[in-house]
Amino acid sequence: MGGRVVRRLGSVLAVLVVLTGALPGFGQGDPRVPVARREGRVVVYGTMPADNFEVLAKIYEGRYGVPVEYWRAPPDRLVDRALAEFRAGRALFDVVIAPSPVMRILKQQGLFAPYTSPAYEPFPAAARDRDGVLSPPYRLNLYTALYNPRLVRASEAPRTYADLLDPRWRGRLVLADPTLNLGSAQWLLNLRRVLRAEWRGFVERLAAQAGGLEESILTIPSKVVAGEYALGIALLSYVHLFGRQGAPVDYVRLDPMLAEAHHAAVGTRAPHPQAARLFVDTLMSRAALLALAQAGEFVLLPGIYPPIRDADRLRVTVMEDYDEETYRRAREEWAPVFRRR
Repeated sequence: MGGRVVRRLGSVLAVLVVLTGALPGFGQGDPRVPVARREGRVVVYGTMPADNFEVLAKIYEGRYGVPVEYWRAPPDRLVDRALAEFRAGRALFDVVIAPSPVMRILKQQGLFAPYTSPAYEPFPAAARDRDGVLSPPYRLNLYTALYNPRLVRASEAPRTYADLLDPRWRGRLVLADPTLNLGSAQWLLNLRRVLRAEWRGFVERLAAQAGGLEESILTIPSKVVAGEYALGIALLSYVHLFGRQGAPVDYVRLDPMLAEAHHAAVGTRAPHPQAARLFVDTLMSRAALLALAQAGEFVLLPGIYPPIRDADRLRVTVMEDYDEETYRRAREEWAPVFRRR
């Protein structure tokens, strides 16, 4: 099955590379194109899985002939590296694509320059950044519990948030440490709106359930697939990413499913500014978003869903962002709870 998905995606890419020429702002007559080619490359920092980012890179390179270099890292490491480069006066990145909390932290620190892409036109005004710095949200990462169906039957799998606290999962659940991982912290903070009065008790009991805490969400799916843990709090897109490789993985249909919005932005000190702007144009185009959906991403195109079972039936709530002080206080409060597991 995985091979068929990859081949179908390859054929879709071939079509989309051609389609980008018909979209606004993507013509070969754009005066930025020869400048971008002289700049020689575009460097992107992001959190998107490398396989899915390759979808974007192929479309961009196929259209403009400009090589793409990609550095992928967990959110916290991305923030640390981008800030360090910027403060040292030698930023190496042209574009950042990352979750909303990361992008807003970096925006507040002055790392991004205003840019309004012609590809933003179809997006409603409410989705636009009022400062014209961040792109409209282009994809969502949905948080859920993954499980290995060879080890956990669907009839036995959790169905609700409360089910995650069942004694049978004690020591058999893994999640990213919210005192270290920004995405995990955002998920827990936003669960307050879902669980209300039960929220604080849920956080403490979830910490007691955890048999393992990871620095990054990126390592969790492989541990679930390998059978090291029965459940793992991770991103729904991994169901497709691992499933197309033949790995056994399914997910809990949590209601609602909390999702983080992702944005793009051009660096204030981008070494290759025209190539950077063209990359954002490409990323935000309908052609690229359709290709990302086929690769397993939840993109913000009406009626378009990734090839994940029941994806069109999920009730999704986009998570709120919080400022750095809120995250700092939450991490201080949670540290004793998660360390005494």
